[in-house]
Amino acid sequence: MYSNTSILIFTDLDGTLLNRDTFKFDGIKIFLNELKNKNIIIIPNSSKTEDEIIEFNYEANFKFPFISENGSIIHNLNYLSSEFPDKIMLAKNVHEIQNIFDKNINQDLKSKCKVISNLTMSEQIQIFGLPENKLKQVFKRTCTIPIKFEGNNEEKLRLKNILLKIGLDFKDGGRVLNLGDKINKADAMKKIIFMLQNKFKSKPKTIAVGDNHNDIEMLKISDIPCLVKNDKFINKDLQIKNLIISKQTAPEGWVEVVKLALEKIE
Repeated sequence: MYSNTSILIFTDLDGTLLNRDTFKFDGIKIFLNELKNKNIIIIPNSSKTEDEIIEFNYEANFKFPFISENGSIIHNLNYLSSEFPDKIMLAKNVHEIQNIFDKNINQDLKSKCKVISNLTMSEQIQIFGLPENKLKQVFKRTCTIPIKFEGNNEEKLRLKNILLKIGLDFKDGGRVLNLGDKINKADAMKKIIFMLQNKFKSKPKTIAVGDNHNDIEMLKISDIPCLVKNDKFINKDLQIKNLIISKQTAPEGWVEVVKLALEKIE
């Protein structure tokens, strides 16, 4: 349960807390347990699906809320207070999103958006870097559609601008683009903070940890923003005040930045 002394860590998973290639985090489990024992609440905030994050929470022995599909759905808020609902959906469902997309995007741009669930199994495995038995969880989506964009950067920007005008967006997670509602990880984070502040009459201290484009909004609204080293993400142009950047990659880089962030808060 949440208390006024709790610190919230909103964290991306792949490439941030989980190793980018192996998705492992065995080496930092002791540190995660130390954080839990200090009443620090770790809230996964990921593009992953509900089933994927449930599996991660089981492996990490977490009983915390989490946010799936890039801010689309908040789960298990009742873990923080019995008065909170167990699920809050903030985004349109995939059927609405697909209908809006089909009606408003011209055929030229559509042809460059390959829905990954329609690709061959070998192509899917290559894109996600996951074994076949894990792919079922990846595609069990409520609010987002993973796509592989085969156009150039100018076409990608054009698609982005059109989507924003029609109330949709895509999030670039590095491996794929996730087509979805005009919502992001920060929206779900703000919702949780607002609910806690409204109930407990004090604003929680927040740390946000990410490694890629789709984490930027989340980092910007946190008290202590942290970026885990990602060689595929150029961060020199980021305008984020007090940003902590790790020297190591995930998962060791996650420990590195969280320790520095806690020093600033505590």
